[in-house]
Amino acid sequence: MPKVTIDNQTIEVPEGTTILEAARMIGGPSVPPAMCYYSKLAGTGGYCRTCIVKVTKGSEKDPRPMPKPVPSCRQTVMDGMEVQNLTSPDLLEARAGVVEFLLINHPLDCPICDQAGECDLQNLGYENGKQATRYEFPRRTFDMIDIGDKIKLHMNRCILCYRCVKTADQLCPGRVHGVISRGDVSEISTYIENAVDNEMSGNMIDVCPVGALTDRTFRFKSRVWFTKPMDAHRNCDKCCGKTVLWMSGEEVYRITARKNKYGEVEEWICNECRFEKKSRNDWTIEGPRHIDRHSVISQNHYEQLSQLKVDISKQKQLLEKAHNPETINSNQI
Repeated sequence: MPKVTIDNQTIEVPEGTTILEAARMIGGPSVPPAMCYYSKLAGTGGYCRTCIVKVTKGSEKDPRPMPKPVPSCRQTVMDGMEVQNLTSPDLLEARAGVVEFLLINHPLDCPICDQAGECDLQNLGYENGKQATRYEFPRRTFDMIDIGDKIKLHMNRCILCYRCVKTADQLCPGRVHGVISRGDVSEISTYIENAVDNEMSGNMIDVCPVGALTDRTFRFKSRVWFTKPMDAHRNCDKCCGKTVLWMSGEEVYRITARKNKYGEVEEWICNECRFEKKSRNDWTIEGPRHIDRHSVISQNHYEQLSQLKVDISKQKQLLEKAHNPETINSNQI
């Protein structure tokens, strides 16, 4: 099996593994960001270029460096390859330029966007972006279109990562949307204004890395950092039935699929689970969802607060027991 060194960390990987997959096997901060690649969707990757890395040594057989940054989601590992991600200042500068291009037409409307707080582009811009844009031309804008009563399309925010198109191709029978037009006017749209209403179409919301596709049933109800994400499940004959309930008190505000630490869906869920089962009684609550990402959602510390409440309750019971005369035996008098 070939060996690859990424930021001075060496790992042995199966033949055909990409640099991005190898970096994820290592884990930690050396994993390149990815806006279009999705491990569970075939054919993704190679669109956004945010995962570019610098290959300083091609392989043991051919140690010459690659002349320019390569997308790690498409470049396969060769034995003896050496890769720089965070350890290359010029690579970080190149990635900042990619982020600047992504933000050329993306409006900075985070204060009113439902994706705020869990937006991959927001995190990417904060970590790798520039403080100001050099773009002087009018931004592209698109007319709002209605694609159904469950999913809201805001094309002005779209970065054309193609994730939703791949999701529709591979999960939804009878796809009715895709990319129309070419060049700077390319856009995600439905064919002849059809509604997107097939059973697995809600997964397009989960795979969208920005606020271009959002949940209409959750729109403007609350900020995600004010809600408590809880793992829950139910018996469903259409999907796995394993979801995350975003709750406020006993009210379920929205339902999403469970995601891993890279923001990718673990198992797809159907529209019935996502949109129609909004009662707490429909679900078996497993417990608080662990938010592993550095985001405002994790700042709520709801897991720690839940444990703190349990500890305080136990302390109160012990104090009440200690001050109750009936619990004092004769040996203590």
